[in-house]
Amino acid sequence: MHAGQLTVSPELVRALVDEQFPDWRAAPISRVPGTGTVNAIYRIGAELAARFPLEPGEAEQARRGLLGELAAARELFGRTPVPTPEPIALGEPGAGYPLPWSVQTWLPGTVAIDADPGVSAAFALDLAEFVRAVRAIDASGRTFDGVGRGGVLATHDAWLDVCFRESERLLDTAVLRAIWHDMRALPRGPAPDVMSHGDLISGNLLVANGRLAGVLDVGGFGPADPALDLVGAWHLLEAGPRRAFRERLGSADPEWQRGRAWAFQQAMGLVWYYAESNPVLSRIGRRTLDRVLADVRGSVSWDGGNECG
Repeated sequence: MHAGQLTVSPELVRALVDEQFPDWRAAPISRVPGTGTVNAIYRIGAELAARFPLEPGEAEQARRGLLGELAAARELFGRTPVPTPEPIALGEPGAGYPLPWSVQTWLPGTVAIDADPGVSAAFALDLAEFVRAVRAIDASGRTFDGVGRGGVLATHDAWLDVCFRESERLLDTAVLRAIWHDMRALPRGPAPDVMSHGDLISGNLLVANGRLAGVLDVGGFGPADPALDLVGAWHLLEAGPRRAFRERLGSADPEWQRGRAWAFQQAMGLVWYYAESNPVLSRIGRRTLDRVLADVRGSVSWDGGNECG
């Protein structure tokens, strides 16, 4: 999926665990299949999961990033209505693997990619309660750090231009460019930044019996536009549950429209970037774009374009 992507084999993980964490030598090692793009995930016994970054980089820079993720996970742990992973340990490079890596608790459940909760109003309400709990955590004066999504929509113009060019043979980019032209100008308003998970996509949410059972990949927890965690409404939910989600949160039009714009921004990158290397993620991006387009057409007078897919 990435240039120079690192190879993480079961034998490598076994060697790293045995060398650095001898108390876990008797625990079986097993790879966790999935569509993740940032880390290879391995279970250590029944209670733990190890995350190994896939993209090559400088070890000290990677360590600083992991330490930031661990601090974010510690701050969030135990403060939401469904569980999030508890950070356990930080591993070091070794056995031919060049980067630090992390260990956290394993959470049971089925990822929402496989257990699609899109028509479940109960899941939608669970997700809204998670967002409410995260927003209620005191930001202590912190504001968006300027990295990634969560600041001003228009700062992503250059990336969206790349996405539109790369998507010309995949999507109706004329329609999508017109949608972004309107979205990028949405006003932020006076609302302060709030604490946010930052990546509520289907690969990061666990489902059990049609309900939200846990939330993964919490290392990006931090202050952002209050609309950022609304992306799950379009990544995960069909129209009826999406309305229930919005009503539970009480989102007014400006915030709701920015949430839709953040989902659009993320989905545009998924479709073309992973079209060959991760088709599941590419299809997820298409589905989000179709939901956004249907939503836009339903809320304003619209006279152009074809479906995204």
